[in-house]
Order: sequence, then C-alpha cells, then structure tokens
Amino acid sequence: MERRWVGLDGYEVVGAVRAGRQVLRVRRHGWVVADCSSVAEVAQHVDLADLCEVIELPARPEAEGIARAGTSSHHR
Repeated sequence: MERRWVGLDGYEVVGAVRAGRQVLRVRRHGWVVADCSSVAEVAQHVDLADLCEVIELPARPEAEGIARAGTSSHHR
C-alpha cells in the first residue's frame, strides 16, 4: 500500500521512483511540483506540520444475511 500525506491548499506528498532513485514527490492539485530527495527539501514546498498521513482501511467484507430495514410494528 502506498503511503501518502496530504496538506492544505491541495498539496500531496507520495513516495516515487525517479531515475532509479526513491524520491518524495510533492504535488499540488495533481500537478508535480517537485521530486525531493529529503524531507528538508519537501519542507521548502509545504509546511510539514500541515501534512497528515492518509491511512486507507481495508474494506469490510459483505456480511451474510444482512437484516433488511422495514417499518416498525407500531406504524402499521
């Protein structure tokens, strides 16, 4: 699973590989701003304190025998 951080004003930081080297890619509104080789370089583009890691939770399996909602008995 890819690690991703998002910040204010549409900034996003993801790991990437460029020319065979790992970099931290800074994007803004989907456009590449910079490929950084260190966190210090990322800090030149975005305030690190504003970044929040996005954690994707695994999908819940569909439950068997899901109870169907209906009307309550006192409304009949």
